Amino acid sequence: MLTFIRQSSKILSKQLIRPVGCRFYRVPIVIEKGEGGERAYDIYSRLLLSRIVCVFGPVTEEMASAVVAQLLFLQFQNSKEPIHMYINSPGGVVSQGMGIYDTMQYISPPVATWCLGQACSMGAFLLAAGAPGMRKSLPNATIMIHQPSGGAGGQATDVLIQADHLQKLKRQLNNLLVHHTKRPLDVIEQIMERDKFFTPDEAKDFGLIDEVQHSAAPQILTPPTNS
Repeated sequence: MLTFIRQSSKILSKQLIRPVGCRFYRVPIVIEKGEGGERAYDIYSRLLLSRIVCVFGPVTEEMASAVVAQLLFLQFQNSKEPIHMYINSPGGVVSQGMGIYDTMQYISPPVATWCLGQACSMGAFLLAAGAPGMRKSLPNATIMIHQPSGGAGGQATDVLIQADHLQKLKRQLNNLLVHHTKRPLDVIEQIMERDKFFTPDEAKDFGLIDEVQHSAAPQILTPPTNS
């Protein structure tokens, strides 16, 4: 059992096993002891209280729905205080990622994005979509962008319709990256043709992020206190 002592509160961590597909992973349960008694949270709910949203794993309908709901909740809670979004994702379904993207742009609080581990494909797009000056990466992360992909089947006309939609989606993503990186369209189009991997420093130079975080940010990374 791991114990954090933080001012007048004590946080005790234990483990809860939850299934994901055919695997199991452990989600820590945090118990806060204060003058009013004890309160238990899973770790992600506790981070949410500190306005931290985790985008971990593939971007699926289930994950995107949870992220959008958290962003809307945090706006309702406080429409001015920044939200911090931590991204460790290989990418996923473009339409679901666009739901997260549009919500980030729609809500009033600025959304600071942080990359740890990897931000690839749609994960990198969401990283670049953070508030200007608030897009950061840890120093050993991997960032990758590329054009959208998809499969087509059925009658020849249906295949052409799907291919046309994919081309429109490609142009849409390219234009949005032009907006967020301030790079010319022809540069974005060339880069997006194939997988393009960036180190954090390269991503900063390209305009995908604003800063490489080499040291801890105490206001974000320190375990939160009781409110």
